[in-house]
Amino acid sequence: MPSEKFYVLPQLPYGYGDLTPYMSEEQLRIHHTIHHQAYVNGANAILKRLEEARKGNLDIDVKAALKELSFNIGGHVLHSTFWGNLAPPEKGGGKPGGRLADIIEKEFGSFERFRKEFTQAAVSVEGSGWAALAFCRILGRPLIMQIEKHNLNIYPAFPIIMVLDVFEHAYYIDYKNRRVDFVEAFWNIVNWDEVGKRLEALLG
Repeated sequence: MPSEKFYVLPQLPYGYGDLTPYMSEEQLRIHHTIHHQAYVNGANAILKRLEEARKGNLDIDVKAALKELSFNIGGHVLHSTFWGNLAPPEKGGGKPGGRLADIIEKEFGSFERFRKEFTQAAVSVEGSGWAALAFCRILGRPLIMQIEKHNLNIYPAFPIIMVLDVFEHAYYIDYKNRRVDFVEAFWNIVNWDEVGKRLEALLG
């Protein structure tokens, strides 16, 4: 029998105005309640369409449906990850600590070098997409990843511990077309505690 479970928009772990001045209340509210909600709705609509086709033994363009499903699920998962790795300025920003800091230092040589490479990855995403810090469990190494749209250029099965949304809808109200300024502002509201917890969950 088909599952009755569908995706839901997660609540934010802070208020809509809590990321100011780096992200305005209007920017965050629209991003969360309109753009993220659209991916949730899109994914659920495709799941329902697939269920109805299976119930009625109807033909469906599987290739198109799965491509659309991948895009919407990717948008939902990445946004959910993004909200969690942000924090109000009084709690976020600065530098990571613990094993996260050690692993970044070992891989990149310094936090400053990591920040430079991650920033360049975010700024240079072609069109719309994301910069991500992923972890390769095969090598035991963190890797920076550029994601186009929500589902292209992904390292398969590499868990993501930090992401930055560089779709224009993530910053246009506050920064217009100045993606560089938005990426710079991001470093003031990174929730390093949450990113560190995600890493610890992988390392055990």
